[in-house]
Amino acid sequence: MTVGTAIKAKHQRLVLLVIALVVLVAAALLAAWALRNQASYFYVPSDIVANPPEETRGVRLGGMVERGSLRTEADGVTITFVVGDGKARVPVTFKGIVPSLFVEGSGVVAEGHMGVDGTFVADNLLAKHDENYVPRQMQDMSKDQAQQVMRETK
Repeated sequence: MTVGTAIKAKHQRLVLLVIALVVLVAAALLAAWALRNQASYFYVPSDIVANPPEETRGVRLGGMVERGSLRTEADGVTITFVVGDGKARVPVTFKGIVPSLFVEGSGVVAEGHMGVDGTFVADNLLAKHDENYVPRQMQDMSKDQAQQVMRETK
């Protein structure tokens, strides 16, 4: 084996390493480019009021459902409500099945887009619960009874 072939093998490894890095960077850029329109940005009402997103951009709106704002439309499927964060309010329209935890005064994350009239059009609702959440089946149980049920299910 001569010195010339050892250097050649070293160069081959270096070239393979550079090619692998270029392919890895190209794959990352391609993935980022493909997902650029799929990202859903999270806004609170004061952000949306101050700087509304384009109508075509999918976003998430998070806040509290204001008490007294929940209305069911005549079709029985469409609901309207107002989401607030203490600084701003955003009207929301949703057509579909509402999560069972969705009530006035609770937290909500609505996925959708801004309408041309300034109303947020939600495609999906995610109801949030606080740390004191108890399933409906266990609401009438005492703390000891609930703990007993939990031990039995383990």
